Amino acid sequence: MHAPPRLRGGLPTRLALLVLGLFLFAAGVVALLESRLGLSPWDVLHQGLQRHSPLSFGEANIVVGAVVLVAAWLLGARIGIGTVANAVLVGTFVQGLTALDAVSGLAGDPLATRLVLVFAGLALMGGGSGFYIGAGLGAGPRDSLMVVGARRTGIRLGVVRATLELGALVAGIALGGTVGLGTVVFAVGIGPAIELSFWLLGRSPLAVAPAVGVPLGPEVVHDPA
Repeated sequence: MHAPPRLRGGLPTRLALLVLGLFLFAAGVVALLESRLGLSPWDVLHQGLQRHSPLSFGEANIVVGAVVLVAAWLLGARIGIGTVANAVLVGTFVQGLTALDAVSGLAGDPLATRLVLVFAGLALMGGGSGFYIGAGLGAGPRDSLMVVGARRTGIRLGVVRATLELGALVAGIALGGTVGLGTVVFAVGIGPAIELSFWLLGRSPLAVAPAVGVPLGPEVVHDPA
C-alpha cells in the first residue's frame, strides 16, 4: 500500500488515538533499548554525529529531526499537532517507562528474552506508527518523509521506510556509530511492520472505509496527492 489508513472520529477521539500511538511507539523504543542488542539506525547516526561535532547526542537528534522535517515539508508534507506531540510525548513516555524497576531490569535478562524484546519493540513501533499517523494530526518528521516519499515516488511505504532507515544506518556507521543485531532487525523490519499496521488498521472498524489515506496535517482530505 502507498498511504496510511484514515481513522474515524472527531478531534477528541483522534487525539486519544494519537496519544495511544505515541505511547505504543515509546514502549517499542524502550523494548529495543532494554534489549541491549543495538541502537536503531537513526540513533546510530545521532551517535556518529556526536563524535564528529560539538553536538551532544540529544542535540544531534534535534538537528537531524529538524532537517528531516524541513525535507518532508518541502516535498509537500503537512505539519500538525501530532508532529509536536511526537517530539514531546515519546520522550516523556520513554522516561516514565525506564524509571520503572520492572522495565529497567529487563536489560539483565537472558539473551533469549532480550531477543524477544527486539521483535516486540519492532511490533510496538509499527503499531504505534499506524495509530498516530492514522489520527491525521501530523506525523513525526521521519514518518512524514516516509509517507510523502511514497506518494511522490509511487514506491511502497515499507520500501521507502526501509530505504530511509538503511540510509541513516550507513551514514551512522561511516561516522563511527555503534551497531548490533537489534540495529539490523530494526532497519530491515520497521518498514514492513508499519505497512502491516496500516493494512490491519485500514481493514478494522477504526478506519474510514474505503481507507484512501490520511493527511500529514490537521486537515482531513480525501485525496492526499
